[in-house]
Amino acid sequence: QGQLVESGGGLVQAGGSLRISCTDSGNILASNSVAWHRQAPGKQREVVASITAGASTNYAASVKGRFTISRDNAKNTVFLQMYDLKPEDTAVYYCNTLPIMTINGKQYWGKGTLVTVSS
Repeated sequence: QGQLVESGGGLVQAGGSLRISCTDSGNILASNSVAWHRQAPGKQREVVASITAGASTNYAASVKGRFTISRDNAKNTVFLQMYDLKPEDTAVYYCNTLPIMTINGKQYWGKGTLVTVSS
């Protein structure tokens, strides 16, 4: 089974941009719907954007118009381009398939990538 690896996070000032990526060593992403989730300190994990295998997209109201999800199936990679970042976007960002990937009956999550937006 593949591993999900998120990358590209970092520290950015409010109003800045960042692109994060998600790859999978098991070639699972390319044939599935994929979502980016985020979890801020003390808050529950939430879905911010999703993309189907056919590249239809959906966004949470809080990021619509600022974030763009895309995929490169040839590279088995899903991206999240984030513009006009706000301090409230600070979180660990995770990608996963839809439905959530499970291994031995348990949800599997990668390590995520930390995005920190300073005011």
